[in-house]
Amino acid sequence: MINRRQLWANIAGAVAAAETLGHAQEKHPESKPLPLKDFQPKSMLHTKVTQVPKARYALIDFHTHITHGDDLGGTETLKIGGQPGRILPYMDQRNIRMMVNLTGGYGRGLEQALDLFSRPHPDRFVVFTQPWWSRLSEPRYPQFQADQIERAQKAGAKGIKILKTLGLYLRENVKTGKLVKVDDTRFDPMWETAGALKMPVAIHTSDPEAFFLPVDRFNERYDELQNHPDWSFYGRDFPSNMELQEARRRIMRRHPKTQFVCLHVADSENLEYVSECLDAHPNMHVDIAARLSELGRQPRAARNFFDRYQDRILFATDGDALNDPGFYEPYFRFLETDDEYFPYAPEPNPEDGRWQIYGIALPDTILRKVYYQNAARLLGIET
Repeated sequence: MINRRQLWANIAGAVAAAETLGHAQEKHPESKPLPLKDFQPKSMLHTKVTQVPKARYALIDFHTHITHGDDLGGTETLKIGGQPGRILPYMDQRNIRMMVNLTGGYGRGLEQALDLFSRPHPDRFVVFTQPWWSRLSEPRYPQFQADQIERAQKAGAKGIKILKTLGLYLRENVKTGKLVKVDDTRFDPMWETAGALKMPVAIHTSDPEAFFLPVDRFNERYDELQNHPDWSFYGRDFPSNMELQEARRRIMRRHPKTQFVCLHVADSENLEYVSECLDAHPNMHVDIAARLSELGRQPRAARNFFDRYQDRILFATDGDALNDPGFYEPYFRFLETDDEYFPYAPEPNPEDGRWQIYGIALPDTILRKVYYQNAARLLGIET
C-alpha cells in the first residue's frame, strides 16, 4: 500500500517532469520523434583520417560484375555494365591491374563477354563462366554441364562462378518445386572437370546470418531487410545458414583437387568456423568481397585471420560501381591503415548496419599476397 504523503510526492514529481519536458521542447522545438531511417549520427571522435585513393600495390579484384546474365540460366543474353574504354582509366587511377568478371554467362553471352574484355585485353580482364541451370531437368544434364565447362575453358574462360542461386533460389523446375541442394551429386562432373582443367570455382553460398532470422527489433540488418524484403530467408522451406555452409564443405571434401574460392569470406560473421573449414580443406580459399562491414568491426580477430591465412585470402569487392570514385577507398583504408572508426562504404547511411569499422594495417608481405599474388597463383598468371 502507498500512503497519502508518498502519493502526493509522486504526483508532484510527475508534474515537475512534465514541466521540464515542456521547457525542453520550448527551447528545442525540433525535438520530436525521429524515424529510424532518418537517423544519421555523426561521430564526435577525433581520430586520424588517412586518404587512400589508390592501392599501395597493383592488385587483382577477384570479384566484379562488369556483365550480368540470367541468374536462373533461362537465356544466353548478357547485360554489359561498362565498356573497356571507360573502365581501364578507372582501374589505372586506383592501381587495379586486373578485374575478374565472374558473371560472364554461358553460350553466346560468354562469347560476347570474352570478345569485349579478355580477348582484346588479356592482361587486364579475366572472364568466368556460369552453369546452364535451365537444362537441369534434362536426363544427361551432369555430362552436358561438364562438357559446357570444357568448351568455356577452350574459349577462354578461366573459372566458374556459382551464385547463391544454388541453395536459395534454384528449384527442380528452375523456379518451382523443391530447392536444389548445394551438394547435389548432379554437379559432381562439373566440379571434377573444373579441377582437371585447373579452373577455380568462385562459389557464393548463403548470406549474412541475420537474413535467416525474424525481421524484428532484434535483427541488426533490419534497415537492409526493410529495403529488400526478398533478401530474407526466414521460414518457408529455406535451409539454415549452417546447413548451406556444411553442404559446401561436403563438395570441397568430395573434390579435393578442385580449388574453391568461398566468396564473402565464406561466413564473415563466424571467423572461428571459417578457420576450422580452411584448416580442414586445403583446396579452400576465401575472398573479402562486400564484407568490410563485418571484418572491420572485429579488427583484432580479422588481423589474426589475415595473418594465419595470408596465402588463401583474395582481394575482392563484388563491385560494379565503376561510376563511384570512392568505392574502393574503404577497402584500401581497411587493409593498409590503422585508422579507427570510419565508414565502410561511401554512402552516407550504408545498408549493412549502423556501425563503423577499424583498419588492420597489414604488413607489406601480406598485403602483396592479398592484393595480387594469391589470385595470380589461382588464375595461372605470372607474378
